[in-house]
Amino acid sequence: MNETLKRAISGAVYIGLLLTSILFSTESFIALFGVFLIIAAYEFCNLVNVNKVISLIFSFLLYSTVILISFYKTETENYVNTFLKDNIEFIINIDSLYTVLLVITLIISIKCIVFLFDSTQEISTISKYLYLLGYIILPFIFIVKISFGIKDYNPKIIIGLFILIWTNDTFAYVVGKSVGKHKLFERISPKKTIEGFIGGTIFAILAGFLISKLYIRPNPDFSQKSILIWTIIALIVSIFGTIGDLIESKFKRIAGVKDSGAIMPGHGGVLDRLDSVIFVAPVIFLFYQILYYVS
Repeated sequence: MNETLKRAISGAVYIGLLLTSILFSTESFIALFGVFLIIAAYEFCNLVNVNKVISLIFSFLLYSTVILISFYKTETENYVNTFLKDNIEFIINIDSLYTVLLVITLIISIKCIVFLFDSTQEISTISKYLYLLGYIILPFIFIVKISFGIKDYNPKIIIGLFILIWTNDTFAYVVGKSVGKHKLFERISPKKTIEGFIGGTIFAILAGFLISKLYIRPNPDFSQKSILIWTIIALIVSIFGTIGDLIESKFKRIAGVKDSGAIMPGHGGVLDRLDSVIFVAPVIFLFYQILYYVS
């Protein structure tokens, strides 16, 4: 099969699966990203060479536990009490839990950025598991969390986020290929250019404006604030999405591979497709928190 056709079919299946799960129900969205997490964790374990069994079990348990106590606390309590024939109550402050998880994620994200600029090609065992926690597992939890917005599950938020990421990636490639002359980070990603980065950012901001006006459609009193919010989210996506992509590229360079996996013909692995969103999600959640406390 022609490589371009293979890539197009694979990409269409991925987008179709993603949009269907997001729009069908909260549970299908959570389940799909749980599957994505397991695959991404498996691919990451291959890249850094750590124990897969322990890592995958830990990934599944942490993701499942946080999701269940966050969004299905009553149902989980009822199931546990029925199973144990007891009357256990989960006394957990969800806001405090996410604050702790966010702090951990941001600290490890900073470590990832330091790692990106560090010339070393060696990763300690402790660092590998820290990266698994803060670069892979926790960001998937924040992807689910930010899709709930202020209160209830809102598929428009996560679809809007993916539209921004796809827009940024597409136009960074197109502009970079057309007029790109100055390398952004040649040592890690020789094809990325400063011109491409700027082009991707500009078009992402335009997409953010259109998402706010035509897709989100806030009430008139909130319209200007919504445009500002989505413009900032577009900037976050452009900056931190690019950093996330570069970080994954460094992991792949150290491992000596082109792609993180081969599950998506022509596109590589799940981690290759989600490297931007997993680095962006915790920063957007932080932005949400700042908005909440400032407003």
